[in-house]
Amino acid sequence: MAAISLSKVEETAPALVNLYKTAGVSLTKHGLDGQRAAVYLVVDYSGSMKPYYQNGSVQALADRVLGLSAHFDDDGTVPAVFFSTDVDAVTEIALAGHRGRIDRIVAGLGHMGRTSYHLAMDAVIDHYLDSGSTDPALVVFQTDGGPINKLAAERFLCKAAKLPLFWQFIGFGDPGSKQFDFLRKLDELAVPGKRAVDNAGFFHAGADPRKVSDAELYDRLVGEFPQWLAAARAQGIVRP
Repeated sequence: MAAISLSKVEETAPALVNLYKTAGVSLTKHGLDGQRAAVYLVVDYSGSMKPYYQNGSVQALADRVLGLSAHFDDDGTVPAVFFSTDVDAVTEIALAGHRGRIDRIVAGLGHMGRTSYHLAMDAVIDHYLDSGSTDPALVVFQTDGGPINKLAAERFLCKAAKLPLFWQFIGFGDPGSKQFDFLRKLDELAVPGKRAVDNAGFFHAGADPRKVSDAELYDRLVGEFPQWLAAARAQGIVRP
């Protein structure tokens, strides 16, 4: 049973009803009916991301993540971290008032910097630990390129493997770009040599992420989550 009912979504965010329904189909397909989880959204605010803010790609991703989160979590909000060289904002996106929310957040941010994953990862870890939650968490981590400090990003991912956090990286931009080689490497880091469990996935949404169908996006966002849940439960990272 979904954490937030269809009628509640119809009442608070009618524009997201179809996304909510499509997310539900994907969750059923992947055996995640009734699973409870926190959902985070981490968004790249580096300079090269400007076109994706201007054309609505970031808002579209936020809406899709909200549609998914409503099945996993009952508070109707998604904690959101915006990052570039540093962490630019730690805020939230809610079902109520989701329209134009990205533009409103960005209006309060400063200069679009470079790309530094590990500080954003640290912000998510802090938020999760401070929340006191014992539910697992799905972190949707969007970026359009590799980080300026690859070693720090790898270290944070490996350390975070002992926490109930699964990092689903999603790339915006040219699929052939070498910028994404590092994310492919993160996705394949050795277990248990480097980390306790495989706690990350990566997929590429292309140069126009809005063209990826809702059904495909949801399948990619949750595709590796069930395997991670099973492995994390077996290791005692996620409670049974």
